[in-house]
Amino acid sequence: MTRLLGKIAIVTGVSRPGGIGAAICRAFAAEGASLFFTHLYDYDKNIYPNDADECWPDLFAEELRQWDIKVGHLKLDLALPGSWTILLEEVRKVVGFPTILVNNATYGVGADFRQLNEALIDAHCAVNVRGTFMLSAEFARMIEAKQNTYSSLSKFGGRIINLTSGQGKGPMPGNLAYAATKGAISAFTESLAAELAPLHITVNAVDPGPTDSGWMSEEIKKALLPQFPMGRIGLPEDAARLITFLATEESHWITGQIIHSRGGF
Repeated sequence: MTRLLGKIAIVTGVSRPGGIGAAICRAFAAEGASLFFTHLYDYDKNIYPNDADECWPDLFAEELRQWDIKVGHLKLDLALPGSWTILLEEVRKVVGFPTILVNNATYGVGADFRQLNEALIDAHCAVNVRGTFMLSAEFARMIEAKQNTYSSLSKFGGRIINLTSGQGKGPMPGNLAYAATKGAISAFTESLAAELAPLHITVNAVDPGPTDSGWMSEEIKKALLPQFPMGRIGLPEDAARLITFLATEESHWITGQIIHSRGGF
């Protein structure tokens, strides 16, 4: 299929072969989109020690190029001020002008009220809130500036797709900073969508529910499985299919939505 032929997409947080970010890139590539992805081995090696490989992004880029598309990637910490500007400049230089942004990068460390401290809160806010907000805003400003110059972009506009974690479905004890900052993304999605609608930029968020992307132990899988009425745990490809649809022109009338795609979980 070629629903994204000629489009250029940014996907953040693509550091592991089994992650949701990698599944999104593969799905986009299969639809004809050129890609630029970010990764941060320094984070993933601590969270996913069995699935993190500093050399993997280069190998993955070669894999994606098998679809005959342009591919670029960059090691990037979205917690750093100005990182969003660096990213957008590099994307335009390496693969071209992007009209699709998937905010998949996240910072998450479990902490209950006894463990919560200033440094932990700041670390979550720097990536999940400031990084996501500023990259989205700069991306939208870039598209607006080009629309003011070239009217041909106005019909498609752009797509911003955020990843969230279903805070509206119930509490997440033991993950206070993570839950709160991901909840902020949901609120941001709804308001930003209203602001960007005149530019034909849609903004939506996807909550994929518990997804077997490399963090689940066998004990966790056993505990979660009975809560999935479809008889299996969610896979990265499940999230990627929905996100791909939201990136296409077919989704032009969908914006400001928090979509809970959890297989009935």
